[in-house]
Amino acid sequence: MLPQPSRSPLLNGVQALAAQATTVYAGTSGERAVGDIVQRLRDPLRVAIAGRLKSGKSTLVNALIGAELAATDAGECTKIVTWYQFGPGYRVVATTSGGTRHQVPFERDGALRPDFGEIPPSSIERLTVEWPIPALETMTLIDTPGMGSLTGTTSARTIDFLTPDDEESTPSDAVIYLTRHLHASDVDFLQTFHEDDQSQPSPVDCIGVLSRADEIAVGRTDPLVAARRVADRYSADPRLRRLVQVVVPVTGLLAQAGTSLTEDDYQAFRLLAALEPAVLDDLLLSVDRFVTGALPGGPSSGQRARLLDRFGMYGVRLAAGIVRLGGATSASQLANVLVDHSGIGELRRVLFSQFTERRDLLKARSGLLALQRVMRTVSAPGSEDIAARLDQLRSGAHELAELRVLAALRVGDVDLRADQHADIERLLGMSGVAPRARLGLPPEASIDEIRAAIGDAMTTWRRRAEHPMASRAAADAARVVVRTCEGLIMLLPPG
Repeated sequence: MLPQPSRSPLLNGVQALAAQATTVYAGTSGERAVGDIVQRLRDPLRVAIAGRLKSGKSTLVNALIGAELAATDAGECTKIVTWYQFGPGYRVVATTSGGTRHQVPFERDGALRPDFGEIPPSSIERLTVEWPIPALETMTLIDTPGMGSLTGTTSARTIDFLTPDDEESTPSDAVIYLTRHLHASDVDFLQTFHEDDQSQPSPVDCIGVLSRADEIAVGRTDPLVAARRVADRYSADPRLRRLVQVVVPVTGLLAQAGTSLTEDDYQAFRLLAALEPAVLDDLLLSVDRFVTGALPGGPSSGQRARLLDRFGMYGVRLAAGIVRLGGATSASQLANVLVDHSGIGELRRVLFSQFTERRDLLKARSGLLALQRVMRTVSAPGSEDIAARLDQLRSGAHELAELRVLAALRVGDVDLRADQHADIERLLGMSGVAPRARLGLPPEASIDEIRAAIGDAMTTWRRRAEHPMASRAAADAARVVVRTCEGLIMLLPPG
């Protein structure tokens, strides 16, 4: 078994730099911003969920959390930037303009329903929901209002949050961007989001989600198959390759319903499955027939309306078919099967390999960018030393060198063959930063197999770095890969 990597030296360096900045900027207009940077470096990874109106952001938040907390209707809460973070108890806090915090009462009828009382919702800049759910211990999820709404203020809240002006930095470390169909406005927004970095934008901090994937090919037996083809095409799109790591198809409503499926839901599906096949098939032809059709011995019209609201027509058809064929004989089994079909498992795996395993790098990168922004906007005695140390970190950190090469690869600035291109992206961590993932080895690969694969990769890329016909960009990229391989060797036990 490989030893766990120690805490990133880069993150340690950024934290030390932020601590120094607290002294330098004390009593200046940059004091609060530096304090925020120190806190964000300590916090779990902050991941924002963004996308156009009705793209399924709140539904995806619920699916990732494993509980129905985020409101999915067009109520007041969906127009406010809402943070879902781990806490020892159950608490909702509204932060208004100026930074005043108000703990507000709430009810839970499915989603949370905060009671703002006399606080005007338009004055709330941030809503914080603290909940003792394990999924939030390593990752804070930030649900943003939908963009492209008819009310410009709603879209502006998301844009201001993720792409603030020069005096502030975005509070998120990474983004999950949802789209139902790729629009030019989606690409425009993602480009704006990446403008925080003065170097080439890296896709390492953004994952795309083809949301509501069951609507891609309505009527097919498994629309997720068609959705996966569309997602793969988006992942290969040159416009998106430089902005997102990958595009994953997900049926958020099915994932949310699966994680919260009740015994009553299961029993209703059992009644549906027990119907004559012709009767059930006729019932499932349309929403209107399913809800209003007479059904002696089956679920009531009210029960069917609830199933439709929670699972969608695709989910209802899928669940009834699974139960009928004996694929689930209990509520827990049906829940697991539906979650598997939703695509949320693949998204969680991507989040783990691309965000959770990269936590230190993403935190350090966002901290560096935030410190750089403070120094660009606020002058203070001693800030020159911080600026010099920041430049040393940026230029000397190998993790950031990997990101620069990945960005150059994605925009076509490194001339390599297609097979070399895929190999270098994998070695630099685009498919995961664990040694086996970087080397393209199965999880059960032995230490000897890992050591041999590293040796082969080092030999190959050292030759490419020294090849007289290699361009400067290709040679520089190859040298970064060799340095990566040297770091992987250091992780191996002696032998």
